[in-house]
Amino acid sequence: MRSSNRSAFLVTSLACFLATGSASAASPPTTGLGQTWPDSPDVSLSPRYHVYVFERLGVKYVQVNDLTGSVRGAFGNAGGDLFGLPIGRDADRLSTPSEPLATPSGTTGTGETIFQDDSTSLEAVPREDGTLGLRVRCDNPAKCSIQGP
Repeated sequence: MRSSNRSAFLVTSLACFLATGSASAASPPTTGLGQTWPDSPDVSLSPRYHVYVFERLGVKYVQVNDLTGSVRGAFGNAGGDLFGLPIGRDADRLSTPSEPLATPSGTTGTGETIFQDDSTSLEAVPREDGTLGLRVRCDNPAKCSIQGP
């Protein structure tokens, strides 16, 4: 009888551990934005970029790094308001619905989607001069407060 109580305790403990572990694994980290190699899962849809997601006080931050770890740009999403952040080599080439930028001459083709969640997508558009254009789009107008290109 004692062995079955111990087994039940171990099974219950393991189930609780797995439930709390998976819940915490689903939450984005709250620190590391701007780092070369943040302690965050790489959620990039492309083998050419690293994309990291952070969340703090209800605001989601998405950062793009190149393959060497250099930060290229980042944007935030606060309740559907999409905005660029002043970090990364290409921060001045980040287009959002509220701050749209024209596609410059010298781009080397169409953009590649490198991140997508339930409301936004992010495209990387390489340019001939080695810089990178980043384009944030609202894919779900019900979840974005400002619509745009």
